[in-house]
Amino acid sequence: MMAVFVISLGFLLAVPVWQTELQREKEEELIFRGRQYVEAVRIYVQKNPGRYPASFKELLEKKCIRRLYKDPFARDGQWNVILVPDGPAAAPAGGPAARPVSARGGAATAAAASSQEVLVAPERALAAIKAPRIIGVVSTSTNKSVKIYNDQESHDKWLFFYGQDPKKQPRIVYYGEKR
Repeated sequence: MMAVFVISLGFLLAVPVWQTELQREKEEELIFRGRQYVEAVRIYVQKNPGRYPASFKELLEKKCIRRLYKDPFARDGQWNVILVPDGPAAAPAGGPAARPVSARGGAATAAAASSQEVLVAPERALAAIKAPRIIGVVSTSTNKSVKIYNDQESHDKWLFFYGQDPKKQPRIVYYGEKR
């Protein structure tokens, strides 16, 4: 009876450690997959100056990404997509075809606009958005993370987008939210 108690106690102590370790592994996978999408958008913009992909399928078809990765924290695997905010398309600073664009509050480069504000929409909403311009992904999970990434402690704040300045968290505007 005592042996069963000791074994049970051991399992009770081991389960939280095991769950934390599993979450850490999923978070590392989230970072890897998010960065794959950033690189895919960078390659797409390099191949198509001044343009951004309208879908993940386009990234795959243009051979900018080897395969489409799923959000490791979403049951359905779908991401929230980070889009260029309203205004003409332009490449981020340092990228090809960087040019001034009209942004809320005056003229700025697309990189400056994206570092101040990004639009986040569910992947399934892309069909309803007129001329979407994908620059990255973010997890749909709102859970608190074990790891801190770019000073953020929840998965839905871990942004992965082309032209991102990790030191400046942009304002996130959610699809359907009024500005």
